[in-house]
Amino acid sequence: MAIPVEMKDLTFVYRGARKPAIKNINLRIMNGEFVVVTGPTGCGKTTLCRCFNGLIPHFHHGKMIGQIKVNGVETRERKVSDLSQTVGFVFQDPENQLVALNVERELAFAPENLGLPREEIKARVEEAIEMVGIDHLRSNAPYELSGGEQQRVAIASVLTLKPSILVLDEPTSNLDPVSAKKVVILLKQLNKEYGMIIILIEHRLDLVAPYSSRVLVMSNGEIVVEGEPRKALSNDYVEKLGVGIPRILKLFKGLGVVRDGQNLPLTPDEAIRILI
Repeated sequence: MAIPVEMKDLTFVYRGARKPAIKNINLRIMNGEFVVVTGPTGCGKTTLCRCFNGLIPHFHHGKMIGQIKVNGVETRERKVSDLSQTVGFVFQDPENQLVALNVERELAFAPENLGLPREEIKARVEEAIEMVGIDHLRSNAPYELSGGEQQRVAIASVLTLKPSILVLDEPTSNLDPVSAKKVVILLKQLNKEYGMIIILIEHRLDLVAPYSSRVLVMSNGEIVVEGEPRKALSNDYVEKLGVGIPRILKLFKGLGVVRDGQNLPLTPDEAIRILI
């Protein structure tokens, strides 16, 4: 069985740039994973994630060295339109991803462009609406929606392509804490109930770390730390990079209450259980 995502010695230099945006990336992502990609601004997170669906090198041109395969197929050998049916991509600003006059038409846009039969399009739209819980929004115009609602619609529009991998570039960056948590809970639901691989670029680690299975920390275009969230984020080097580790984890590290990174808490509830 093919590995869902596999990168070997992957390096990419944008056209006109002097140094690589990412370099020497070796990475495997397996079925069922919820992977958080984090690191300082400009470290290569977005570049890395745009390799998953072929935007690099098909849309963003430059020199790619090494290899990236999705389900065993080299991305350079497939069109972005083909890859989009395996790897869905949700951009940072959902407003820029929404083009139709109402939500229902928005969800139908991508499958219509694939030339799918009318009944199949209708079925996919209804399935995506149910998965994301936006039935009450189907007749609304995207510009009438709140930021959190727009983000859910953007996610649903990608789900109509039935991807097995969902990549999101800082989807909570413009949302208030309540809306942001709702989006992250939705992503965990898609991961757990529908078996979708989630790859999430995010800085708000207090919010997303408890839901993830692995964290990748990047710096200067390379993955410098990776592993289970507690172990990866308790690494002193991560904090030196300026990455905002979960506050409760930082507190316990500072107090020296728990020395084993595997047992450090990521949430207040976990902290209470450790202290009792």
